[in-house]
Order: sequence, then C-alpha cells, then structure tokens
Amino acid sequence: MITAIVFVKADVSRIPEVAEEIASLEGVSEVYSVTGQVDLICMVRVRDTDAVAEVIADHLNKVPGVLETETHIAFRAYSSRDLEAAFSLGM
Repeated sequence: MITAIVFVKADVSRIPEVAEEIASLEGVSEVYSVTGQVDLICMVRVRDTDAVAEVIADHLNKVPGVLETETHIAFRAYSSRDLEAAFSLGM
C-alpha cells in the first residue's frame, strides 16, 4: 500500500466543491481544508505507483478549481495506532 500526501491549491471561491469532488475519487481516503500555503491536503492510499499516477495525474489534477498540486510519497508511518499494532501480543 502506498500513501501519497497531496497539497492542493484551489480556486478560493470553489474550495468546498473541489474538496467534495476530490473526496469522491477512488483512492482518496481523506481531504482536509487547511490554513497556510495550500488550501487542501489530501490523503491518497493505493496499491502501487501506477495507481498514484492514475488518481492524481488522471483525476485529481483535472477537478475543476484545482490550480496546483504538490505530491509527497510516504516511506513509513509512525502513528501511535501503527506502533501499537507492531508491538501488540494479540491480547
């Protein structure tokens, strides 16, 4: 499983609509409206790099109102949930 974090700059007048359309895309697990340099942060979770390209280049980038994206691929996850699972004895 590959996780990609996508920063999205969007047309400010369409942020809710852009977020909803991105959230409906297969492979997109979450979309957050945020403060700062970007308008939305999207979590994409897919099986392989070809699927990353399909979701982002073929669909997300083409959503009306998306002006610019920046994609980061996650190498490892260090969330407490993942750490608990790694050290769990199955009890």
